[in-house]
Amino acid sequence: MNTLIKNVVLHHHETSILIHDQKIVKIAPEIDVSADKVIDGQHNIVIPGLIDTHVHFRDPGLEYKENIHTGSLAAAHGGFTTVCAMPNVKPVVDTPKKLQQMFQRNQERSVINTQQFGAISNDLTANHIDDIKQMAKLGAVGFTNDGHGVQNADTMYQAMKACQKINKPLVAHVEDDNFIHGGVMNAGKASTKLGLPGMSKLSETTQLARDLVMAEATGVHYHVAHISTKKSVELVRIAKAHGINVTAEVSPHHLFLDDEMITRDNPMMKMNPPLRTPEDRRALIGGLLDGTIDTVATDHAPHSKEEKSGSMMSASFGIVGLETSFSLMYTRFVKSGLVSLTTLLKWMSHQPAKLFQLEDPQIKVGHHANLSIMDVDHPFKINPEHFLSKGKNTPFAGYKVYGQTMVTICNGKIVYQNK
Repeated sequence: MNTLIKNVVLHHHETSILIHDQKIVKIAPEIDVSADKVIDGQHNIVIPGLIDTHVHFRDPGLEYKENIHTGSLAAAHGGFTTVCAMPNVKPVVDTPKKLQQMFQRNQERSVINTQQFGAISNDLTANHIDDIKQMAKLGAVGFTNDGHGVQNADTMYQAMKACQKINKPLVAHVEDDNFIHGGVMNAGKASTKLGLPGMSKLSETTQLARDLVMAEATGVHYHVAHISTKKSVELVRIAKAHGINVTAEVSPHHLFLDDEMITRDNPMMKMNPPLRTPEDRRALIGGLLDGTIDTVATDHAPHSKEEKSGSMMSASFGIVGLETSFSLMYTRFVKSGLVSLTTLLKWMSHQPAKLFQLEDPQIKVGHHANLSIMDVDHPFKINPEHFLSKGKNTPFAGYKVYGQTMVTICNGKIVYQNK
């Protein structure tokens, strides 16, 4: 099957792209060919498919929040052609058999490329590591206990040694439970003013410091999930300067929101790690700009309407992000002139591919046709009712942004088209 994309802008030049089956076969200003499908790009930009290495699709076990199909549709709507799903579903993906079952579910139900993480330890909380070697052989993209910090240092050390041996990244949700104290937002002036219990930054930074010492000792590729504090950025920067094999990701909400913006008991602003101070937020932006932070990942965390209603005391942690990430990042970083589109695509596509040993989505002849057409000229407002995710839980509703997805193509197949 031939698909012809015409009237799109690639590297500042208007061009056409011919796709045969799954791959790009020709790129030229004009392509005269009989095609089964013709897409008029209407002079919008075309970009490589985005990659999100931190999503929660809630499937199996929590499908009322999201499932693989709806999560993948949301990803396609956001311009993503590859995502990496976390293992904290029910049952937890903590054995080779469960991993194989997840691969099958992902393949059958996802409209995009959905990779799969395996758990570090049984049920995410045990103090002995899983069969990491065998799960790696089966194709796990990496290992993580996301949703839980690894409380036992030796468990983390053994996991690091196992991941280093098979050259797979270990992704750390850094959170020492001893510093949580039932907190629902960052501990500080804002939490005190609202009368809500706070979560200390020490929960993140002390465990990160512990892990970086062990990462140096083992040589593992240690990847810090959803980094959120100024001190954490400083620790990663120092570790990189000392040659430790550490990388880090930041989520858009930690770049654009902080705890001073929580002016009422608002469950849409409840996430883990929590929104930190304006100083922390500025440090995260600085860390992304200077290369201390390597990638942007959404931590897409859908919940039901009931779970994100009422008080922060009882509401679930987390927000959705797949359908807002590119537009927020493009508007704040590229449209403002802070960075180039090339830099944004490094954070959201090329670097994630490199760090997690995935195929780099490039718009070149011979490569798989994983790409998205984006309207970056006309503003639109974020409307959760237009989301394809089951989760509508976002604090960005009503934001005026640029970068609306018009078409997403994954492996040569149209998986989203704006009607």
